[in-house]
Amino acid sequence: MNNIQNPTHCTFKGSIKILVEKVRIEGNGVILLTGPSGCGKGEIAKALCKFLSIPEDKHLSMGEILRKTINKANEDSSFRLILEEKYNISDKVSIFDPDKNRSEVITKANFYKDKLHNFSQLDWLKFCVTNGLLVPDEWTVKIVEALFENTPDLKQGIIILDGYPRTIAAAEYLLKTFNRLEIPIIKVLHLYITKEQMLYRALNRNRTDDTKESLERRYQFYIEKVQPCIDYLKACLGIEMVSLIDAHQPVIENGQINIDASIHKVVTSVMQDLGLPSYLIDLE
Repeated sequence: MNNIQNPTHCTFKGSIKILVEKVRIEGNGVILLTGPSGCGKGEIAKALCKFLSIPEDKHLSMGEILRKTINKANEDSSFRLILEEKYNISDKVSIFDPDKNRSEVITKANFYKDKLHNFSQLDWLKFCVTNGLLVPDEWTVKIVEALFENTPDLKQGIIILDGYPRTIAAAEYLLKTFNRLEIPIIKVLHLYITKEQMLYRALNRNRTDDTKESLERRYQFYIEKVQPCIDYLKACLGIEMVSLIDAHQPVIENGQINIDASIHKVVTSVMQDLGLPSYLIDLE
């Protein structure tokens, strides 16, 4: 009988881990990201772009839209002519012309008259954007329309529109524009925080325009204008197209808020609302 020696047992266990290095979404349409001042719209939008491989130039805040419009007007004379003829924002019409501008716009421009190098409507637009002043409401709807209508790249792929629309009138105009240009809306993501949370966040980010009085006004604007705008979008698009996302999901580590982890937690909620499978969200 042959002697059979006991086999040597392997004491090391192998392991396997599946890594997904990059998630990339494809499709066509706009994700509207709304909410009160200080709710983290910009940070959430950037995190979404990074996670879903959306090009940075497809993340459009109102400030970015205004800057793109000004740059396009500076570089493209045909676009500048379109702004003048179709949207009534001209480099030839004075901002102080009472027949072409509302009285409150003229009054506001008069306050800065000594700082304006030129006085056209387009110059006033540049001045407002450069100095952080509110652009006239009737201009913003036209500027959004002009940019989407005259920029072919914005009619393709996934766009994140950050912080717009903010009023029912702007929402109505935006839906008409998107319908005419055949640009679908994928989802409306409404980030919400309490007034106390908004004040705490904003007052700790050390921006010169973040005073308690200005923040109170912004929150009142949110209550009076933005919330009715969201209700209007629900009525037009259907309630299932509008998601409320808790933007205050703090992750506490060593007695302090971990900002990155907190943003990731909110982004996870957003991903789930967009229908991304949970196993992809959890993979690192």
